[in-house]
Amino acid sequence: MIGWTGAPDYGRSMTGSGRLRLVVLFGGQSAEHDVSRVTARHVLAAADPSRYDLLPIGIDRDGRWVRADGALAALARGTEFLPESLAVEGPIVNPFDVLDQTDGPIVVMPLLHGPMGEDGTVQGLLEVAGVAYVGSGVLGSSMSMDKVAAKHLATAHGFAQTAWRGLHRSEVSDSPAGDEFLDALAGELGFPMFVKPANMGSSIGVSKVDDRGALRPAIDAALQHDDWIVVEEGVVAREIEVAVLGHTTSPRASVPGEIVAGGEFYDYNDKYTDGVAQLLIPAPLDVDLTEKVRDFACRVFRAYRAEGFARVDFLFEEHGRGLLLNEINTIPGFTPISMYPKMWHASGLPYRALIDELVGLAIERHDLAARSRSH
Repeated sequence: MIGWTGAPDYGRSMTGSGRLRLVVLFGGQSAEHDVSRVTARHVLAAADPSRYDLLPIGIDRDGRWVRADGALAALARGTEFLPESLAVEGPIVNPFDVLDQTDGPIVVMPLLHGPMGEDGTVQGLLEVAGVAYVGSGVLGSSMSMDKVAAKHLATAHGFAQTAWRGLHRSEVSDSPAGDEFLDALAGELGFPMFVKPANMGSSIGVSKVDDRGALRPAIDAALQHDDWIVVEEGVVAREIEVAVLGHTTSPRASVPGEIVAGGEFYDYNDKYTDGVAQLLIPAPLDVDLTEKVRDFACRVFRAYRAEGFARVDFLFEEHGRGLLLNEINTIPGFTPISMYPKMWHASGLPYRALIDELVGLAIERHDLAARSRSH
């Protein structure tokens, strides 16, 4: 299904009266901690105060849950981002106390990017606690987060993608054998190539490699973030993205967008600090290709058992292989300059309504799972 038809009043229907408690999780233990604070700042500012009692919970870099009561006051002062101190200085709380539903049901919105947040770990905790939460479950999160597993799944489904290799640290040791392996890898994939940590997002640890001499430093940089890395063939292609929203069985696709990178590739600064990349929404594609990429995005969403929201990224070789799947991101960037909300805004769904829609989808999925368990 493509498009959006409007969100029902989920918040009030869930509790029967009053406002729904919406727990916003941010921070986390990964290298994307700072990205998460940027995302949370905008969600907390945009969420409808007539619908939700907001409870910001910061997770510090050591994994402690902290009640970030100062977040809302900071927003009232006009802060552009949530200071890291908010995820450190508040009272430490027990996660299961936060998730307790004695005083009424809650919905959790995890805005945690990277490992220990986007990879199914926090989702498993929320499943054990029995609460409704926004986004993909344990399986969809973990399969999508790990680039090696994700690419194997894409191969199994017959999704076109660039040539790639998944490598463990032990295979690329700084030794004569490791150097021989890298020589063979360079011969197999050619240059340029991209080297990425298997479990990291926001372009952290990613390098473009133009020659053999730059390959070892790029691998060492990626291995700072993970024991597994992905090495991908570099291609001359347009970068096309689609925002997907809905349940696994009934996803809806936004209009596609295109990224014209300001540098060699779309990096962290472009994504989160209003860099020099151009974001073209809708993407300048013909009607047939637009529908093809939207359909492809929905098929990927279903294949990876995604839920709630995801951004599906493609490479488009105009004079070659056509559309190639790059990756799926199950907790996409969610700031006002991020592609995901911008593509939905262009599709007729503004930022605040998008939050409402995601909360509603979380409740629907939770209620359906509860009914299934009762039979």
